Amino acid sequence: MDINETLSDGLKRELKVTVPAGELNDRLAARLDQLRGQVRLKGFRPGKVPTEHLRRLYGKAAMAEIVENIVAETTRTAINERGEKAAMQPEIAMTDDEAEANEILAANADLTFTVNYEVLPEFEIAEIKGIKIERPIAEVPDEEVEERLNAIGEGSRTYEAMKRKAKDGDRITIGFVGKIDGEVFDGGSDDNTQIVIGSGQFIPGFEEKLKGVKEGEEKTIEVTFPEDYPSEKLAGKPATFDVKVKEVAAPQELKLDDEFAQKLGVESLDKLKEAVRAQLESEYGSATRQRVKRQLLDALDEKHEFPLPEKLVEQEFENIWRQVMHDVEHHGRSFEDEGTTEEEARAEYRTIAERRVRLGLVLSKIGEEAKVEVGEEELQRALYEQVRRFPGQEQQVIEHYRNNPDAVQALRAPIFEEKVVDYMLELADVTDKTVSREELLADDDEDDHDHHHHHDHDH
Repeated sequence: MDINETLSDGLKRELKVTVPAGELNDRLAARLDQLRGQVRLKGFRPGKVPTEHLRRLYGKAAMAEIVENIVAETTRTAINERGEKAAMQPEIAMTDDEAEANEILAANADLTFTVNYEVLPEFEIAEIKGIKIERPIAEVPDEEVEERLNAIGEGSRTYEAMKRKAKDGDRITIGFVGKIDGEVFDGGSDDNTQIVIGSGQFIPGFEEKLKGVKEGEEKTIEVTFPEDYPSEKLAGKPATFDVKVKEVAAPQELKLDDEFAQKLGVESLDKLKEAVRAQLESEYGSATRQRVKRQLLDALDEKHEFPLPEKLVEQEFENIWRQVMHDVEHHGRSFEDEGTTEEEARAEYRTIAERRVRLGLVLSKIGEEAKVEVGEEELQRALYEQVRRFPGQEQQVIEHYRNNPDAVQALRAPIFEEKVVDYMLELADVTDKTVSREELLADDDEDDHDHHHHHDHDH
């Protein structure tokens, strides 16, 4: 077997591999010998089928399998022996001339193919000790606990039917048929739905125009769908709704007391407040973690500069761009609305893709050097979380992960990343800072820069 490097440019490599026809023939003979003991052919005693006969029957299929195995083996060992790691699955190219291919499959001609791949870049990990991190921490205010309790209460509020005109806060049961230009449109009709006036469940103006209606009344309501409505066909369009009022019900007094807590399976109102506070603290904790992680990744990004495998960046960019275009098509957003152009957006998202790939490689190497590992138990927990999301389909979800190494890697990657972050926070110089709830939970436009995950490069 002969392996020659035909390209070495930056991170790009190309190898040309030649496997002599003699070696193909030897492998084929060994495979046919194996088959001789396994096949049962009419007119031949077991194990006594002549080689030529076997070759006629199975030669081409056996040879196709041998070529596939040789290509996979050679590619793997050649890259390993060169002390390189491929960033992604190498691309293999061989002849597409049918006559030539048949000669190879008959073991009459040498097998030649090229292997194209990019290597992972060599780089040094910057010093993590002393990276300054400010951990923002906010106390959960009592009024937010009350707000959350009231929201839970709203969900279980009772209503009583009334024979009066509807007003704010009433729950109305209606049937309706929506039309645009006099034509009924898809999804715009329902013969039994409940709306609480003032809750903002329906498009602006709809609930407002239900004030004053009574049970049994029929009314046509005219409204306009908002410009940013998710359905492109409806966004910005004027519509009419023929409404039939079936019931007007008034809200009953909401009593947040022990009895209310017990209905929710908690022994007292105090215990319910504790549970709500704990949930809010957990949400605040997640926000703190995101802010800290963001600072850490910013610092790592600043400290590392090295060439990136183009194909990895391209793949990451495609993933991001697919989501962007999905938003453009399905949510009626446009680049102009966001104050940019498609060209500028592409450049910005390419930079984000580069950042994600760079950080993925840096985190991967830090984790490797620190011997960070994801245990079986942690994987099982993550799998259990996935399974819980699909009640009734548990078995299919488990099978999906059992048969799909990439899916398992997608479970492992975020756990690995969080463990590497923990390892770095031990070394960093972290100081706590008390902030307001608003500061902690303020939207950070940059958050989407870091939904990268540790890449698995051991193909």
